[in-house]
Amino acid sequence: MTKTKAEHNQANMENPEENLKLVLVGHVDHGKSTLIGRLLYDTDSLPEGKIEEIKSICDALGKEMEFGYVMDNLEEERDQGITIDTAQIFFKTQKREYTIIDAPGHVEFVRNMITGASQAEAAILLVDAQEGVQEQTRRHSYILSMLGLKQIIVVMNKMDLVGYSKERFDEVLSELTPFLSGIGIDPGYVIPLSAKEGDMVANRGDNMPWYDGLTVLEALDTFEPSKSDLEKPMRFAVQDIYKHDKRIIAGRVEAGVLHVGDEITVLPSGERSTIQSIEEFGKDDVQAAVAGKATGIVTKDKLFVDRGDIITAPDAAPKVTDTFKAHIFWMSKDPLAKGERIIFKCSTQQAVCSVEEFTKVLDSSTLEKLEGREEIRNREVADVLIKTDKPLVLENFNEVPELGRFVLERLNTCAGGIITEV
Repeated sequence: MTKTKAEHNQANMENPEENLKLVLVGHVDHGKSTLIGRLLYDTDSLPEGKIEEIKSICDALGKEMEFGYVMDNLEEERDQGITIDTAQIFFKTQKREYTIIDAPGHVEFVRNMITGASQAEAAILLVDAQEGVQEQTRRHSYILSMLGLKQIIVVMNKMDLVGYSKERFDEVLSELTPFLSGIGIDPGYVIPLSAKEGDMVANRGDNMPWYDGLTVLEALDTFEPSKSDLEKPMRFAVQDIYKHDKRIIAGRVEAGVLHVGDEITVLPSGERSTIQSIEEFGKDDVQAAVAGKATGIVTKDKLFVDRGDIITAPDAAPKVTDTFKAHIFWMSKDPLAKGERIIFKCSTQQAVCSVEEFTKVLDSSTLEKLEGREEIRNREVADVLIKTDKPLVLENFNEVPELGRFVLERLNTCAGGIITEV
């Protein structure tokens, strides 16, 4: 049932500094630009004077106000090098800020997500109520499933074009639900809406009294951002060792917080010690270093530590393994064959590896399943089992992205990948 406005507003005030990264996917003509324009308009997130400017353009063309023009106009400004970067679009509710990650095409979307250029925490899948489920709807849905996104809203857009018909909504839903279930997607919400008219985006409107669920903004506000990097177990990737008057272990805090006095374990060796000091150039008495910080540490005991080692908290250590499952996106004209030896890099770790098994290979343009393949070719996506020539510290991409994201190299980068199971 729909929350009361008072309940919703109270929930929204819980954490105004949160940010949730959101991606909108769906068929090219199903209204993504219009929905983004409506979200920006309804949340007062457009630059000052922008909506008046677009209204005047529409008036001059003799057309009604069209929210798709908002995106067109912002893209024109970006192309002219003015002020807006449409790869990162922002809007804000009372609860939190949202970042919309632009996904211009499914091939680029797969490449960006797997190689780490963007990390969506939630998704909106658009379906045109009039046209129903299309091939690109299925492709984008599969990508969301492949990337492990769990927080998903399905929106049935353009309900105004089908007379706000519940029968049509139910008809499209009966086609979509079995497909999504078959690829492991269980959407949190399925919402009928008209982005053009504004029904069920931020405001309920009066056209669909038969729907008593949440609006898009209310549904988004129920989602949870990924756990902050600061809340995760501490991970410190060793980059180098410097010996001056002290033996300083230099590296980067990939997750969590490192404090002076913390007990630590060095992986994969398993040696243990305590942080004696944190060393930063020009600073004295540094007591802590947080996720994202490049810094140096001195340990109480002399340890054998080398580049590629991962320092962790003893009670929350990740697995050390030489075998894992992953998704890879191949980006070289020369294919990768089963058993071929290739360089694997994850954080500061490096090893030689080979694909032991291709469990699934897909054409990234069509998402056609390529049966019986023992290699992966340019712009193909694969589920694989990889074995490295030495143990590494690896984690599921959705838990600690920095230790779950990798590249494969010959003379240059050939693939990006994410670890799905250690």
